[in-house]
Amino acid sequence: MVIRGRTPADDDAIRRLNDQAFGGTYESKLIEALRTASLAEIELVAAEPATIEPPAIVGHILFSTLSVTSGARQSRALALAPMAVEARRQRRGIGSRLVRAGLERARTSGWQAVIVLGHTAYYPRFGFSSVLTRALKAPFSGDSFMALALEPGALDGNIGHVVYPPAFGIDPG
Repeated sequence: MVIRGRTPADDDAIRRLNDQAFGGTYESKLIEALRTASLAEIELVAAEPATIEPPAIVGHILFSTLSVTSGARQSRALALAPMAVEARRQRRGIGSRLVRAGLERARTSGWQAVIVLGHTAYYPRFGFSSVLTRALKAPFSGDSFMALALEPGALDGNIGHVVYPPAFGIDPG
């Protein structure tokens, strides 16, 4: 399995993968909208070795620019969404490899924080915590709304705000 950056040639396979994984088209439309708005910052795929042409895309992850303030400070933040792995390949570490590779790229590119709305049994293993989002006013709340500070103190502050771009189709409240 190879984890690499997405290329335009991967786009049809990424769309099919996300539609199948999520049982609908919301995520694939979100991906296209984020790309069109130039908000897709880190986009990776998990591909089988090139034994077939083109190599099969069995996993995908996208990190996009997100507006996050904490206290009076604007943080360089990303939203992790969506992330998908082909159903028959789940529970083999592909998703974990995608998340770790994406977080590493985010760190080395100077991003300060990542926000995710995801499974509470999955994302904490990478350091995500709902404790970091409790002071953030956002369209989401609760244990599934989590953050990871890539830079110490990036989300420290009294009250903050998370504003998702229009591509997400979320009412800013």
